[in-house]
Amino acid sequence: MAAAEHDAPEPGGISASDRLALNGMGSFEWDLGAGTLELDPAGMGVFDLEPEEFDNTPEGLGVRIPADDSARLADAVLAALDGGGETYGSYFTVQRRDGHDQWTHTQGRVLRDPDGRPRRIVGIVRDATAELAHATLLRRLESARAKQATIVQRTTEALSRAVTVDDVTATLTGAGALERLGADGLALGLVENGAMKIIALSGESLEILSERKFTRLDGSLPLSQTVLTRKARFETDLDDLADEFPLFAPYLGRIQFKAAAYLPLIAQAKAIGGLVLFYRRRGDFSPEERNLSLGLAGIVAQSLQRALLFDQEREFATGLQAAMLPRRIPEISGGEIAVRYHSAWSGREVGGDWYDVIALPRDRVGIVVGDVQGHDTHAAAIMGQLRIALRAYAGEGHPPSTVLARASRFLAELDTERFATCTYAQVDLETGGVRAVRAGHLGPLIRHTDGRTGWPNLRGGLPLGLASVFEQEDFPETRLDLVPGETLVLCTDGLVEEPGATITTGMDALAHAVRTGPQESGALADHLLDRLWERWGSGDDVALLVLRRAPDPGTHRAPRIHQYVHQADPEGLSEARYALRQALRDWGVPALADDVELAAGELLVNALLHTDGGAVLTMEVLPEPVRRIRLWVKDRSSVWPRRRTPGEAATTGRGLLLVDALATHWGVESRGDGKAVWCEFDAPGDPG
Repeated sequence: MAAAEHDAPEPGGISASDRLALNGMGSFEWDLGAGTLELDPAGMGVFDLEPEEFDNTPEGLGVRIPADDSARLADAVLAALDGGGETYGSYFTVQRRDGHDQWTHTQGRVLRDPDGRPRRIVGIVRDATAELAHATLLRRLESARAKQATIVQRTTEALSRAVTVDDVTATLTGAGALERLGADGLALGLVENGAMKIIALSGESLEILSERKFTRLDGSLPLSQTVLTRKARFETDLDDLADEFPLFAPYLGRIQFKAAAYLPLIAQAKAIGGLVLFYRRRGDFSPEERNLSLGLAGIVAQSLQRALLFDQEREFATGLQAAMLPRRIPEISGGEIAVRYHSAWSGREVGGDWYDVIALPRDRVGIVVGDVQGHDTHAAAIMGQLRIALRAYAGEGHPPSTVLARASRFLAELDTERFATCTYAQVDLETGGVRAVRAGHLGPLIRHTDGRTGWPNLRGGLPLGLASVFEQEDFPETRLDLVPGETLVLCTDGLVEEPGATITTGMDALAHAVRTGPQESGALADHLLDRLWERWGSGDDVALLVLRRAPDPGTHRAPRIHQYVHQADPEGLSEARYALRQALRDWGVPALADDVELAAGELLVNALLHTDGGAVLTMEVLPEPVRRIRLWVKDRSSVWPRRRTPGEAATTGRGLLLVDALATHWGVESRGDGKAVWCEFDAPGDPG
């Protein structure tokens, strides 16, 4: 329909063109063959054109349509013409003479000849500014709602993983936290004993507020007033607070923020603190933004309330466990002991791991590490009772096997179904003798003076409690020798259990950490916890005891070395020979190395083959009256060796003959519950 055809009056006396004009809409007719474009008066108004400004061509509209929009409009028309379409539509911009841009919409219909060739386009143009403004507003509102939903969701998700108050503050101040909250700065305070304590600050320049870390809850500052009144406060210009809060005025020029939302943190109908969200620029706070801020404050308040309760539970658990463990470790002579304890619990879910160091008669010391089944206050209570009972039995001087048998009977007679595992050892630091027993527990790890580590084979019994129930209170003793400078490590399984791996993996990791750790017992204990407990992220408790026998290097004129060799340990024999050769070289008598090494090998092999256990090898310099090297091998057997005269075809029995031939003197001495076979070699000259 041509533009002139729109002028026909409609019923009621209003023409179609007048109705279009009233609606901000005009019509056009485009003759594609002639290249002319006719606009009705309403269409001219849409384009803000006067009749003399328009030459009735499509190109004539270029004075009002920007080039980019014109190209986009042309593409829409060509797509309809070339694609055989009947209609098209497009939005574009019209630059009005007053400088404002007007969103405009056109819709055209393509009229074709019978053979399908396009002949004319007729259609309408209209002012779409109001329409798009409303749509833009809706999009902005929807975007704001989506952003608010994202802020709430991300904040809730982050705080859901916070357990302690420190976790909450870390979540609110860590990387990406301010962006997650949609703020530029943050201050968090808790009500504590009638005062406001700032526990978290985040944002450039806000560190100056730490000067007011503790303030009276009297309303003299905006945050304390918010907490007292329990009403949120939204400020778009912080300078306006200077007159109302004189104490806050000196800080206004030093912080780089202009707006803030002061929010009370209310949990269980009680104000527990306050939250401030700072903004560099903020013209206003819309109702939606205010509701969002209040919602965030509610999420933070609930998280803090939960964290405060957890911290109270943790304090209770810490106090309970501290009361169950020994208050102090007795001083010992001849060595050093370090103990460490780490709990892995939630609230009152404390564990039953324990350690103890017990002074025994005849200058001995008892050491124990154990674990009661379960992770609750009942396990902790059972642990406390069992620890005291075991300490009492040990203090009476009973042998280790008897101590565990009585402790098992004690646990079985308690009104509980819990059992316990433990390793207990009596140590004589003067002689190095160790009598060890275990009840379903991990055995000890020993670090030797040459740095090697080993797990001695401790025969074990059933866990305490179960052993009495099944009437198998047999806890066989294993005797070990701890030579000067060696270290004994006892621990509970939390130190060697890696999630998703076998316990042997953790035991290997512990052995490696002990080999590479420092010598001093306290430093070694810290090293093990740093390397293992922190590494595993253990969900179990850890009790650790490290005992080191004091080194015995002798003196400059009379040096001394000690080495323990396990039974059936070829590597230990090789290491012992190397240690002897190296020591003789250091002492200035390398010429004796072959003889001493051969004699030591014979004595060690005899001890390892003919006794039940390992052997302690000691070599020292005796400077008076004639400088000589003394070598002795100590074992746990009371049977003295005897020199034999083997036949020509015999393959054994020549050990003492060799020692007699190589050494200047040799002999046998009783040593406690065993013996020591010794030999001496002359070493003329004075050490350098």
